[in-house]
Amino acid sequence: MRIAQTVVLVTGGGSGLGAATVRRFADQGAKVAVLDLDKKRSGSLAAEVGGFAVHADVSDEVDVGRALDETVRHFGVPRIIVNCAGVGFAARIVGKEGKLSFDVFERTLKVNLFGTFNVMSHAAKRLCEAGTLEGGERGVVINTASVAFEDGQLGQAAYAASKGGIASMCLPAAREFAQHGIRVMTIAPGLFKTPMMEGLPEEVSAKIAENIPFPPRLGEPEEFALLAEQIVTNPFLNGTTIRLDGAVRLPPR
Repeated sequence: MRIAQTVVLVTGGGSGLGAATVRRFADQGAKVAVLDLDKKRSGSLAAEVGGFAVHADVSDEVDVGRALDETVRHFGVPRIIVNCAGVGFAARIVGKEGKLSFDVFERTLKVNLFGTFNVMSHAAKRLCEAGTLEGGERGVVINTASVAFEDGQLGQAAYAASKGGIASMCLPAAREFAQHGIRVMTIAPGLFKTPMMEGLPEEVSAKIAENIPFPPRLGEPEEFALLAEQIVTNPFLNGTTIRLDGAVRLPPR
């Protein structure tokens, strides 16, 4: 699929992996809609790249439907959807003094898993109604899991479950939408320079990077964006999850 002049929607587009993806596709000539819960961040980045800022809570079905309608009215139907919106709450299943963490589990799945499914559903519905492009394609959906879906660490039960759900629904979604010429892929990033990681002390970040075989450093958000671009432009990539991790395998804690 060609990127230039194509409408792209990036959720969680105001920062981190999402912001890098917004910039990457904008540099390739795409019309990018920046969806984020933070109006200030999405507005600032959209202004920077000549895109369109849209505010929405990905876990709210009505809100997402409205956001997609706004994007369609402004740019047209998004042909490329990259779901980067997510949260990384940490909590033991049974914490100190027997405190349970169902609230953390529920919030994490609501944003990460339900939010991804929600955006994919609304986007795919509109894609199914759009015309076909070169090669019979209608669009590409790229979801974001995490290496935690296979290597979940202590305190990451909720996060790992949410990302595991995203990885697991990739193939059935790709099979369902194949008849409409819509591809579905998932990227499972490892340890990247995101706002969460950048908030750690330098010595802690260095210690984390020591576990990455090669290259022995944290991933750059631009490398995530590059893979998203490569997925879009390679028509035979469909229905699978790609680990982007420098061969790291996370230890138990």
